[in-house]
Amino acid sequence: MEHGFTPIIRDILSKHFGDAAEDLFEKSPLLQYINLKTISATRGSKARSSFANLYAIYVLVEDYLTHGFDKKGDYSKYKGARFSKLLKRQREMPFGRKLQNHALNHRLNEEFRKFFPQVDAQPILRMAETKRYWINLKLIVLTLGNKTFNLARPLIEIIEAYAAMKQSSFEGFIQTCLKLRETSRNQGDGLEDFVLSLLAPNVDARIFEIVSYAILKYFYHDQTVYFGFQLDELEKSSLTLYKTGRTNANDGGIDFVMKPLGRFFQVTETLDVRKYFLDIDKIERYPITFVIKSMASVDELMKNLRVDAERQYSIKIIVDKYMACIEEVVNIPVLQERFRVSVAQGYLGAIMDEIVRQSKVEFNYEEPDEDDENEG
Repeated sequence: MEHGFTPIIRDILSKHFGDAAEDLFEKSPLLQYINLKTISATRGSKARSSFANLYAIYVLVEDYLTHGFDKKGDYSKYKGARFSKLLKRQREMPFGRKLQNHALNHRLNEEFRKFFPQVDAQPILRMAETKRYWINLKLIVLTLGNKTFNLARPLIEIIEAYAAMKQSSFEGFIQTCLKLRETSRNQGDGLEDFVLSLLAPNVDARIFEIVSYAILKYFYHDQTVYFGFQLDELEKSSLTLYKTGRTNANDGGIDFVMKPLGRFFQVTETLDVRKYFLDIDKIERYPITFVIKSMASVDELMKNLRVDAERQYSIKIIVDKYMACIEEVVNIPVLQERFRVSVAQGYLGAIMDEIVRQSKVEFNYEEPDEDDENEG
């Protein structure tokens, strides 16, 4: 597969291996996998980034190089890298602060096998009992003819180049948000169209979650309910939506929580019913609203979920119990309509402010404090 980042991969390989670069690129399953995972590099901030699996490769190759195994020593006798150290290193990388253990433990290997079922080697070797990990040298050290090539250093450079390109893209996204916020605050089709463009099936999952939160926050925030322990002492309360943490975090299936109703919201892009039911199980089958990154109608989504559930669970009472836990489904068209309602009520600028605020947190984007600038 050829895409915008492929020439950069080829250039890095050429710098290290000269005329052998093209042959290595074509014959290395790991390089082909990385080529597939970096397809979003030149597609802007809204394209899915796939950092988790790439960083799992990166930290293990980095550990291999740090110990000098590319130059000397027997890697087969290495006691392995500690999981805690690898995860800590992943979270130090650009956009890596929220990464969990999934890529290191199974997702990278599972996806690699899906793409390359004919390859009998998997990228990560691990011993669960000791929490020690190794990169599989069968995929790192290749032999062409009578020459041996070590891909470790080029792999590091390729992943770093991808991360740098994505970081630049996200910084451009935030700058665009800032510029539009300042020039079109509370008015102008340009700003409204920009926000609507972020509600699409191909948008990066983190951006979609941020935009969904901003829209729903201002859709609900002027709606009120009455609470109290006695009928003559009811208090008026506005609905307030809270974001519970970083996007895609391992937080038990709760992305947003609404006070005072106690509604739970989970943002997802999968249509796999097992994931929905897993989220429901995580919160002890408490009612939950799913915000789904899909253009399919709500009726169609609910129908597909039930059909898939009945296919996997043959007992009707089980299916009914799980389906009853889905309090509401919010798809892209519903988000678009709720956004337009909020805009009509004058909240376009506030929604944009929230998108900027949450994006800065999510993408670790920092601007100098005015106090710091004054001290300088």
